[in-house]
Amino acid sequence: MKVFISVDIEGVTGVTSWSETTLGNSDYIQFAEQMTKETIAACEGAIAMGAKEIFVKDAHDSARNIDIQKLPRCVKLMRGWTSTPDSMVAGLDESFDAAIFIGYHSAAGTDGNPLAHTMNTSSNYILVNGEKASEFVFNTYIAANYGVPVVFMSGDKMLCESAKGLVPEIETLAVKEGIGGATASINPDLACDMIKEGVIKGLKRIEACKIEIPEQFETVINYKEHKDAKHASFYPGVTQVDSHTIKYTANSVKEFATTRMFIL
Repeated sequence: MKVFISVDIEGVTGVTSWSETTLGNSDYIQFAEQMTKETIAACEGAIAMGAKEIFVKDAHDSARNIDIQKLPRCVKLMRGWTSTPDSMVAGLDESFDAAIFIGYHSAAGTDGNPLAHTMNTSSNYILVNGEKASEFVFNTYIAANYGVPVVFMSGDKMLCESAKGLVPEIETLAVKEGIGGATASINPDLACDMIKEGVIKGLKRIEACKIEIPEQFETVINYKEHKDAKHASFYPGVTQVDSHTIKYTANSVKEFATTRMFIL
């Protein structure tokens, strides 16, 4: 079995403030360590299910957060960014049996996490086919385009609940709940134990987690700054709706992800 793991930090146990997510900050260190521990737990679950190859994409900010020296020997880690549309799931292809997302968070325009955003902090919200879209949504469609189902995700409670709308059979673990500017998290060690158990459960439902890809992706982005909407409007196929909003229609996952890469 070959397993792909994408890891973010805003959905990692305990993370509450932007300062805790930024490389170089003193309060970042303990949460980068927890990010690494949760990654290891996911790897251990995959190994328990027979995975011989595991590819991990460090998918947060600098993409230089996970301690490679602590990962199991069968794991390959991608650090840094490839500058390709696959972004947070770069390295994924048709050779993988399943994908796992760790440390994921709620979408821009929602209140499920104090750090809720989608891809970056430049948008107020993003709609995909009429629904607010998280990074989970973008990355799940990219994975599906390769024929790879997402079988497990950990993160905040709201995202875990909304994920079922796209992948009804996905195994999820809410390690925390966002409440205003606060988070209420479970014990970090318990989170790791439960991630391992959840990955094992998810990898037993690979076929059930496969989804249909829409024929079109109607995407709306409402930016915080009107200048960003103006800038995006010059990309082919993008239309400016009002001072802060653009829209575009993509007829494939590749077009959907590529356009997003250039305008957000």
